[in-house]
Formats: sequence, structure tokens, C-alpha cells
Amino acid sequence: MLIASSLVLGLATLANVAVAALSSGCGKAPTITSGIKTINVGGAQRQFTIRVPQNYQNNKGYKLIYGLHWVGGRMEQVSNGGDTGSRGWLYYGLQVVANETAIFVAPQGLNGGWPNSGGSDLKFIDAMNSYIGNGLCVEQSQRFAIGFSYGGSMSYSIACSRAKDFRAVAVIAGGQLSGCDGGNDPIAYFGIHGIKDGTLNIAGGRSLRDRFIRNNGCNSMAGAKEPTSGSRKHITTAATGCKTDYPVQWAAHDGGHIQAAADAPAPEENGAASWVGPEAWAFFTKPELSTPK
Repeated sequence: MLIASSLVLGLATLANVAVAALSSGCGKAPTITSGIKTINVGGAQRQFTIRVPQNYQNNKGYKLIYGLHWVGGRMEQVSNGGDTGSRGWLYYGLQVVANETAIFVAPQGLNGGWPNSGGSDLKFIDAMNSYIGNGLCVEQSQRFAIGFSYGGSMSYSIACSRAKDFRAVAVIAGGQLSGCDGGNDPIAYFGIHGIKDGTLNIAGGRSLRDRFIRNNGCNSMAGAKEPTSGSRKHITTAATGCKTDYPVQWAAHDGGHIQAAADAPAPEENGAASWVGPEAWAFFTKPELSTPK
């Protein structure tokens, strides 16, 4: 009986251990270094910039995080922390807090945007996943996307169409501009929006969020608390009742159509003081997200 009990206990323990889904680039000399890369996607030359962690190890599966720029934006604005080069806002504030545990990618949209015509931008994402996974060691169950405005809309499109390939997305002031092919699968979702957004209204942001409230089996967030105008603060709320490993989180702030939202007494938008990057990283690194789907 003791042997049988030990065996059952051991099997139960193994069942709770996350099984790594390492890419083909693991265990091999890396073929990709940090910098700007160009790949062919359906006959079009597409560019992205990539940052490989310092002291990269080819036997360690790294998170892969995409930072998608806004309308008229450029990939280097994402990778450099904006035009001013704010260290605290590199890759939407995620690079510093990741502390060399993730591979970061900033793709360049066509004509400064993400129209995703005919699924062309999703094909670009697919091609980058393959290229990076072949050249570096990626934990394939740990792919993430974050973006602002048009980039947020593309992150939403990834959530709709590539939920089986990505673990979570963070959508900052997004809208449904890049399509939503499919849109029925669960994925961990973090929506961030300003109550004064005059470009993509917060009501639209709530609607995007609510798709994954339904997909993830969460309780309604219709009554989620949001800050009052003039409060100069943000309120983050976690949905309840969600399917195991598929959380949904919502952060509303007393600001407009901005990406690096910050609470008082900092300026309304400030990369060095923004809570967005640290909260997005905390969401991406939730214990339940470490479990492969």
C-alpha cells in the first residue's frame, strides 16, 4: 500500500509539472543576434528589431515578447523607449523589469500601421515566430504581445486569431482595427484604457475585453470600478470566475489616448513613472501563465 500510495503521489506531482515546449533553436549555437532583421513574408520584405538577452543560454527556453507600435510609429520607437529614449519605457516598460529573461521583438508595420489586409500581418507574426524559434531557444508556450492604439488593435487580433500560439496579450487603448478572425478561443487578456480617450473610446476597449470575458468563462466585469475624472489615478481589477490559467485583467486610468500612463504626482504620461510596464509584466508572469496550454 505504501508503494502504491507513493506511486500515485508521484504521478500527481508529475501531472502538475509544466512541460516545456522548447523551439528547434534550443541546444544549438544561436543564429540570431540583436539588431534589425529582414524576412520575406509572402513576397514582401518585412523588418523587425530584436533584442537577445545578455548572457543568452541556448539550453534555456526564453519568453518571446512582441511590442507593436502605434499608427505612424516605428519599431525603433518601441525598442528605444520612444523618441527620447526613456530607459524605463523600452518595449513598453517591459525590458528593464524582465531582467534579461525574455527575447524582445519590435516589428515594423506596413506604412506605419497594422491593417492586416488579407491576414498579412498575422502571417508576418507567424513568420517571425518560426524564424526566431529556429534561431534561438524559445519557450513556445510563453509568447506574448503588447501594443498601443493600432499596436493594441493588432495585439487584439493576435488574441482572436492566434490564441493557441500566444499565452497572453496586453492591449493599451486598442480598438478593432486589425480584424478578429476566429475570436472564440480563450487567452489571458489584460486591457488598459483611459476614461478620457477621445481617439478610441473606452467603451470600445471594454467591448474588446468582454470578448475574452466570455471566451475565458469569467464573470461579467460590467461593474468594474474605474477612476473618476480628475483623480489622476488608475484602478486595476482582476476578473473573477475565469477558467483555470486564463485570467482577464482590466486597468482604467484617468487619462486620454496615451500609452505610458502614470498616476499623480507624475505627469499624465511618463515612461519613467508609468505603472503600465510593471503591471503588464506582473500579469505575463502570473504563476498560472507558466503552465503550457
